[in-house]
Amino acid sequence: MVGEGPPSTPFAAPGKGVDAGLRRHDGVELPEVPNAPMTRFILARCAQAAIVLLVMSFVIYSLIGLMPGDPIDVMISSNPGATPEVVARLRAIYGLDQPILLRYGHWLAAALHGDFGYSRTHAQPVLTVLLPALLQTCKLMLTSFIVSVVLAFALGIWASLKPGGIADSVISLFAFAGISVPVFWLALVLILVFAVTWHVLPASGVGTVGDGGVTDQLRHLILPVTTLALANIGSFTRFIRAAMIETLRMDHIRTARAKGAGERRVVLVHALRNAMIPVVTVIALSFGGLFSGALITETMFAQPGMGKMIYDAILGNDFNLALTGLLFATLVTLLGNLLADLAYGWLDPRIAL
Repeated sequence: MVGEGPPSTPFAAPGKGVDAGLRRHDGVELPEVPNAPMTRFILARCAQAAIVLLVMSFVIYSLIGLMPGDPIDVMISSNPGATPEVVARLRAIYGLDQPILLRYGHWLAAALHGDFGYSRTHAQPVLTVLLPALLQTCKLMLTSFIVSVVLAFALGIWASLKPGGIADSVISLFAFAGISVPVFWLALVLILVFAVTWHVLPASGVGTVGDGGVTDQLRHLILPVTTLALANIGSFTRFIRAAMIETLRMDHIRTARAKGAGERRVVLVHALRNAMIPVVTVIALSFGGLFSGALITETMFAQPGMGKMIYDAILGNDFNLALTGLLFATLVTLLGNLLADLAYGWLDPRIAL
């Protein structure tokens, strides 16, 4: 009816007696949930990661269980005088006489309580063996990853400024060489030059006996970090160069230049952020390989990291250690993909998470 005010509503308008960020419902002020879509997305991805880890744990457990031999067979090989009764008793003690589904159920129940079992080859709890290898891998892989990404961005951006020029040709040649050269050959060359011929860097290990200081550990990291960085710089540089060349040809870049924006601002502000989206995908997918894919480098330089630990555990039929290490590598890969998706939303707000 004319002259009457608007009907009352349980939700008060912002700024009309209700504090900012609060809603009134049935006389109770309720705080708004900040960034609810992002929270739902992260929770959904965590649930997906839990499902993937559950499936992967069963697949890995089954594959390891189907391998020829088991820990009892390894123990018998070192004690040929063991009788069949002793062997049967050992299999019963370790649960190896049970069906694989039942054994997996026992392992999963213990793992959910934080008990990942004992390492047969190390005679210690799995986490006690895994954590030092993880620390060493973090020092080696993350350092090489940061070095390779920083150098790849610098080289890729430089090459994209004048495609087909001298700088682009030299950088492309360097990138293709890094992609093509085998890691073991590169490691051997670096050891031969810097450790054997010039005697300026240690060839292997994580520290000098009797020293073990920070400076000494850094010297032992130089060659393996250089090897891994050179192996990754090539592919990263090619992707960054291609993304930047495509972005620099877009209309908004020409508009920014027409408005008088400096070349540094055009490249580093307008072009780089748009070119980052495909590059983030490549970097995120390679993130999981940091913890399990550097087996050759760790072997060549005697670095006791995750890759070497998983390889030795599989060869030694150390089921618990191999399973936990592979699951951790899967978790890191899922984490890298989640960080990439979050980076998409930050780089381009139009992308719906």
